[in-house]
Amino acid sequence: MSADTTVDTSTDTASGITLTETAADKVRSFLSDQPDIDDIALRVAVQAGGCAGFRYALFFDDRQLDGDLEETQHGITIRVDRMSSPYLGGSVIDWKESLEASGFSIENPNSSGSCACGDSATF
Repeated sequence: MSADTTVDTSTDTASGITLTETAADKVRSFLSDQPDIDDIALRVAVQAGGCAGFRYALFFDDRQLDGDLEETQHGITIRVDRMSSPYLGGSVIDWKESLEASGFSIENPNSSGSCACGDSATF
């Protein structure tokens, strides 16, 4: 992130992310294959890389890192690390399904652009 870049950190939720009911249903279906899901959360992060400069990462994680923001939406625990949080404020995670592809989508008002694949963003 360059020094002149500003990121909106205002949010209505602890993690700054909204998980749709459709996405939560899909997360639950993925977690149903896991033997012990009590401590597993959906971790959402922004990492350096991707064709636009940053990429989104969504994965199941049983770790709690220092400074994590955590909340539960639709019965799903969401964890966001403190470095990713400012980039993700106001984002909406949904599950999209079409003939061409299916997967999670992230609508992020903080992103100033993205690539054609939709998996990476610029801030």
